[in-house]
Amino acid sequence: MRTLFSSLCTLAFCGLAYFAPLTAQIPQRSTPQATPIALIGATLHVGDGTTVIDNGTIVFDKGVITALGKETEVTIPANAERIQAKGKHIYPGFIAANSILGLSEIQAVRSTNDYDEVGDENPHARALVAYNSDSHIIPTIRFNGVLSAMTVPQGGMIAGMSSLMALDGWNWEDAVLAPDIAMHIAWAMVPRLKTFFAEAKAYNSAPQDKKNLKLEAMRAVFAGTRKLIIEADDAKAILQAISFAKEYGITPIILGGAEAWMIADNIKQAGVSVILRKTHRLPYRNGEAADQPYRTPSILHNAGVRFCLGSNGSWQQRNVPFEAGTAVAHGLPKEQGVAIISSNVAQILGVDKTMGTLAVGKDATLFISTGDALDMLGNNIEHAFMKGRKIDLMNKQKFLYDQYIKKYQR
Repeated sequence: MRTLFSSLCTLAFCGLAYFAPLTAQIPQRSTPQATPIALIGATLHVGDGTTVIDNGTIVFDKGVITALGKETEVTIPANAERIQAKGKHIYPGFIAANSILGLSEIQAVRSTNDYDEVGDENPHARALVAYNSDSHIIPTIRFNGVLSAMTVPQGGMIAGMSSLMALDGWNWEDAVLAPDIAMHIAWAMVPRLKTFFAEAKAYNSAPQDKKNLKLEAMRAVFAGTRKLIIEADDAKAILQAISFAKEYGITPIILGGAEAWMIADNIKQAGVSVILRKTHRLPYRNGEAADQPYRTPSILHNAGVRFCLGSNGSWQQRNVPFEAGTAVAHGLPKEQGVAIISSNVAQILGVDKTMGTLAVGKDATLFISTGDALDMLGNNIEHAFMKGRKIDLMNKQKFLYDQYIKKYQR
């Protein structure tokens, strides 16, 4: 027994010694802002699609922006922490508009995936309760300036409800910014979808003695307090989906929209917003121009369609800024490239009163980059803040990079 105990102690000690360096890879959770912070002398990209303030200063306290403008016009509190940002760029935190962040860790390992439910009709499924705030993917995403994400359920005809999550927090209760913000439907012109909506409409038209969780989840959709997001890519399906939703007095949001560029005027006239999938992909149909996905954002912008840019999956969200940069390289105005991953997302999801742009009274969710955040070569995040809280930018890749730079003295 004594020998066994000694052996176990030795193994435990070796194990701790082996894993001790790995703790440096684990980012620390942020703590509430204690004193005012002033970021001084940077180029401020407001995020509204047009406004840029050169030699700007932004001040925030208790998680809220209290002042911003030209450096010479902003009064900085005497007790503020001052961070010099001359020659650098400040952006509102980017928002991943379509993701399974926190719901999937290793997509090839089934036990780490929790983003869909069994069956075709799951309107009562809530993505936020499955959100894993300890995901090792999350730190790698915010390292590129993506500080919040809409976590979206997948699978079936009616997948359930998405929520907007901060990419920082001890648990899902800490991280949630807007719970159950939208209902997600994969468009299918089938009788069952019409039947379900008819049943849900009838159920929610009168008080009920017994609760039906599936139909109850649709109440906020019919009341207009929960968005209806319909996934559709080809032009015909998009028009059908819009028409279907209008029958119930609902203005939907189209997710996907690969052929939205073909019917941009129709979408504009219907007052419908679009969440485009990533630009870094192949054309939707054979025979389309190879660069059609790159040019679609500029076509929608020129047509006056309100849209934003999403992506797919979980770890892929780290490329959201560069997807927007590709759209800029193919005709979209530069500051609109910022807007389609910040203010446009906030407007479409209905959270623009508190986030999406740099403005007095809004949450201080922002970051400093030494260069152009939409350019892979320029994107270099030095500081990031979530509601004024300083975010630890350490992640596994940065940890390994720093280790080997030190090892080889480069």
